Amino acid sequence: MKFDVFFSICQTEISGYLPNERTMFHNFFDQVSHADELGYEIAWVAESHLSCEVQKHNPNPVIPNFKSEIGLNTDILQLAHRIFALTKRIHVGSAIRNILVNGGPIAHAEAVKTFLTLHELDEAENRLIHLGFATGRFPFSSAAYGIVPRSAVEKAAWHIIRVKLFQEATEIFLRFLRGDILSSQDVRSKIIKREDFNSDQEWSKVLQAYGKEVNQIEIPPFWNFDRIGIIPAQASLNLLRLIIGSHNPTTQELANTILPCRVFNLSITPEAHIEETHRRMKTKFHPDGGEWQRWYMPRTVLVFIDNTPKKSIAQRRAIARERANQALHAYWQAIEGTLDPEKIIKATNNALVGTPEDIVQQIRERFHPEDRLMLWFDFFNHNNEEVKESMTQFMKNVCPYFD
Repeated sequence: MKFDVFFSICQTEISGYLPNERTMFHNFFDQVSHADELGYEIAWVAESHLSCEVQKHNPNPVIPNFKSEIGLNTDILQLAHRIFALTKRIHVGSAIRNILVNGGPIAHAEAVKTFLTLHELDEAENRLIHLGFATGRFPFSSAAYGIVPRSAVEKAAWHIIRVKLFQEATEIFLRFLRGDILSSQDVRSKIIKREDFNSDQEWSKVLQAYGKEVNQIEIPPFWNFDRIGIIPAQASLNLLRLIIGSHNPTTQELANTILPCRVFNLSITPEAHIEETHRRMKTKFHPDGGEWQRWYMPRTVLVFIDNTPKKSIAQRRAIARERANQALHAYWQAIEGTLDPEKIIKATNNALVGTPEDIVQQIRERFHPEDRLMLWFDFFNHNNEEVKESMTQFMKNVCPYFD
């Protein structure tokens, strides 16, 4: 089993305390340096774009009750340079990089190639950048960059077109990373058909918007460009690992026709879906990536651990449970504005909560011995020393049972 750390850099008010951005980044770099010293393998960092605080004053706010920002990292590549400079062993991962914003997939391919060029200038540097990529959590972030329906047909079919749009972006992004020279005419067409939709009624609305009865509709490219190549052109991909943030099988398989792409996973993904993905990827994973390994699909999990000296086991369990309940209570209130006790109970049951011995048992019961876990210690917690202590207790008192 492999153990990584997940960082949210979530700047929100907790119990009346709202750290400024400087404090948030200071704590992050202190925590990632600590994770490096402890021996965690990868530091995964969440990504956000554009202010949630500003957006909530617009029509249709996505998280109207959330105070301040859900995340402060907007560019894992800039962040990674500083992480590598401050640490000795830990690798860096993006969770995830939105390839639709900031210029789209061509710009992101160039940015990654530039990062790799600079990163490998140090011949002694062999640490990896694990690039999780997807579309982002909130549509408003991408909408500011023109990722919106452009016609009545696209508006009627937007929930389907968004999937195919990401497939278009994925192909462009990966082919340029691979070193291809291409134009938008070389990219697979986006076709929508009746079978893409859940009902005849949905497809009828699309046809009504289109204006005539047809079996399929071709959607124009979102990125139009002449035959081009990106620079730097000579950077290798040796220190890059790609992880696609989509559970759509067609999208996963498309990506793996171009380059080896692992799969990014959330803790809320149903177990049956996880196992089906593992089975399928054994045959669909790009051959250049070797044989599919179970730890190629990292899994996020919240951690609330307590090993306070001179406390009884019952007291330690109670402390950990209280921390979990407080954090999840604050989270659901911020995200939805209401409290649903069932959601809190379910989320707590999915987290790792208790003494080190409790958590060892929970891991054995819930996870495969070859899983990769992204451990989320800073979830709704601005207490820097408490976060670092939790990381220490997990590494010293849990990890040895899974060597």
